[in-house]
Order: sequence, then C-alpha cells, then structure tokens
Amino acid sequence: MTRLRSFAASAMQARLRSSTFALRATADKSSFGEARSARLRLRHGLRSACLAVAAQLRRRVLTTAAAVVIGGGSSVLACPQCFGAEETSTVAGTKLGVLVMLAITLLVQGAFVGFFLYLRKRANSIAEIELDTEWSELQGASRTS
Repeated sequence: MTRLRSFAASAMQARLRSSTFALRATADKSSFGEARSARLRLRHGLRSACLAVAAQLRRRVLTTAAAVVIGGGSSVLACPQCFGAEETSTVAGTKLGVLVMLAITLLVQGAFVGFFLYLRKRANSIAEIELDTEWSELQGASRTS
C-alpha cells in the first residue's frame, strides 16, 4: 500500500517538475501565449495525475469491499458477545448504559434550556422595573411643570 502511494507520489512529482520546468522556460521567452499554454499543460498534467491516484484508490476500496462481502458471513460482522445472544446480562447492561447516557445528555440540555429561560424571564422583569421607574419619573416631571 505504501509502495503504491510512494509510486503515485513520485510520478506526480516528476510530472510536476517537468511541467514547472516547461513553464519557467516558456516564461523566460516572455511570450504570453506560450506561457498560457505551458500553464494549461501543467494543469492538465496535475489533473491527470490526481485522477490516476483517485482511480487506484477507488479500485482498492472496491476490491476490499468485495472481499469482505464475499469472504465474510454475518458472524464476522458481530462480536462474540452479541452474536446469537438474545437477552443475556451483557446485552441488558449495554441497553441500560445507553439509556443512562441518553438521560444524562437530556438532563444537561434541559438545564441549558432552563438557564436561558431563567435569563429571559429575569431580563423581562428588569426591563419592566426600568419602564415603571421611567414612567413614574415622567409623570412626576409633568405634574411639576
């Protein structure tokens, strides 16, 4: 696997070096059209190298998936404790552990919601108190004038 990666990486580096050299040589000639064509060749070379590596990776993944599907039965996909065990103490303990973790998560989220509702209620009460004091100040100022 590492040999394939190193081979693909070295092939891509060689293409990049040759394309970069061609780009620099063309840029020295100071011709806009030639520099543009060299840049396009460089992009095409990088794109083809990336596509080749992606194709190899895709082929490897499909081969591995096919080997697992063909070679492995359903017993390979399950652990020895869970496979065929209907209601043992391990399965019951696992279910209880999942329920406890869900309960703790919901309690923490509920505490956050409760805290923000408390902050909203307190902000509303402070705003009402400030409004009442401002209204009483305005009424007192209008009586004196």
